[in-house]
Amino acid sequence: MAQYEQVNVRGYSEFCKAVADRPGKDIFAYFSGDKDEKGNSWCPDCVRAEPIIKGAMSSLPQGSVFIYCQVGERNYWKDSSNEFKTTLKLIGVPTLLRYNTPQKLVEEECFKEDLVRMMFTED
Repeated sequence: MAQYEQVNVRGYSEFCKAVADRPGKDIFAYFSGDKDEKGNSWCPDCVRAEPIIKGAMSSLPQGSVFIYCQVGERNYWKDSSNEFKTTLKLIGVPTLLRYNTPQKLVEEECFKEDLVRMMFTED
């Protein structure tokens, strides 16, 4: 059995609900561009980062939560007033962050398995 819970959400309100439903949990969130019906994201960096993130998930801490969040269509993401940018202060996708901490990997940092693993394993 996995030692962590994985939650898949789409959009800001679903993300907020997933966090609110898990008070006190150690939450890691991965933000990616939306996928089409074939499972392809409009974001090429997200496509490149995903297998690296997934490969490192075995290092997630016991009892933690991993939220995979699709941020929306490209046009929504590009809008500087979208809630991911204004509230969560995201500047790019893919972004991997440890919720309520300053720890964050943005764009090509998500391609580095050692950085991803370090985020999952460090307190």
